[in-house]
Amino acid sequence: MKIGLVCPYNMFQRPGGVPHLIIHLAEGLRKRGHSVKIITPRPTTYKGKVPEDYILLGSVRNFGGGFGTAGAWGSTFNVAEVKRTLEEEKFDIINFHEPWIPMIGWQILNYSKAAHVGTFHANLADNTAGKFWINTFYPIGKPMIEKLDILTAPSKVPTVMLMAKANEGNQLHQFLMDNFTIIPNGVDLRKYRPPKSRQPLSGKNTKTIVYVGRLEKRKGVEYLLEAFNLLVKEMPNVHLVIAGKGGKQKELEYIVEDNKTPNVSFSGFITDEEKIRLFGNADLVCAPAMYGESFGIVLVEAMAMGAPIIAGANLGFKSVMSGKGRIGLVDAQSADDFANRMAVFLSVPEIEKMMRNWGIATSKQYEYERVIKQYEATYKQAIKISNQRKIDRAEKKNDGRLKKIGRRLFVRRHA
Repeated sequence: MKIGLVCPYNMFQRPGGVPHLIIHLAEGLRKRGHSVKIITPRPTTYKGKVPEDYILLGSVRNFGGGFGTAGAWGSTFNVAEVKRTLEEEKFDIINFHEPWIPMIGWQILNYSKAAHVGTFHANLADNTAGKFWINTFYPIGKPMIEKLDILTAPSKVPTVMLMAKANEGNQLHQFLMDNFTIIPNGVDLRKYRPPKSRQPLSGKNTKTIVYVGRLEKRKGVEYLLEAFNLLVKEMPNVHLVIAGKGGKQKELEYIVEDNKTPNVSFSGFITDEEKIRLFGNADLVCAPAMYGESFGIVLVEAMAMGAPIIAGANLGFKSVMSGKGRIGLVDAQSADDFANRMAVFLSVPEIEKMMRNWGIATSKQYEYERVIKQYEATYKQAIKISNQRKIDRAEKKNDGRLKKIGRRLFVRRHA
């Protein structure tokens, strides 16, 4: 198959979960014999050579505000360039990641004759700004949705709004829900695997809690700091490492200073190698996000390393923290409960062992090879569906012509 993978985000500046998935997906599909191009906007600050097997269309614009997160998506486009690219490449299948986000996916769908898969990653259903986004852009995006042959998502969470439309009797959305499949995000188990031995991160006779992620509103790090402030008074040998950058960093540092909370360190942006070191040696990993999560790749990475996890009880994290892992779900806004849960995880060896074993075993289902096979099977199915839809449309068009000719003959005969 000739495959196009469309990403609306900046693929060149500290790529997040979606770009990482696309990079691994492209690599895995090529190993399976397919021709793959990554289609993404050109960052305004990127002046380098276009990487092999990349197609840069349009440019990238930063966003922030009410979503509780920040990022960048594609904006301006040259229509002639889009048409020329599609004509030259002649893709069999195009996979649009985050098809809700303007403008790259919308422009390509206007002119593409390939089969189309839409992969929804973001959870916009559990916060006001997200719901506003969907309701505002739904009338504009509806023609785009009509051209998708299959929907995928890492969990049911990102498609909640489309499911609601299907339940209202919308035939188009019912068709898409009938052709919806869950494909989880993947983890590279060659890199993320339990260490042979663990070393204390904060010195002898200490325990360390680790947070890795963006420092922004939806991640709920302030709740972790509030709970840790209670915990450290009871367990003074416990340390907290906060790794990541974001708009709330100064505010979070002020919370630590204002509460005079000891044993807290901010590591800033870290490499994958440092993340692996932290997860592999952590006594506990905390991810207190309260909304906006559709899956939780950071959870899976920590699980694969054998780290016990406490996570915010949002819709996306619940899809990962299943079975025995549910003991790690917490209402992070309840400081007392959060602190108590951390204390139990750090002081009861049986729970620690159970969570380490559960995480390692559960993470195997997210191994990239499995994920790539699922995408490959979905692409083949989408091509079949697309071909059948073209046949159906042609037959419907021909049927309409025959009826029109019949009416003309009837009128002439009885004139």
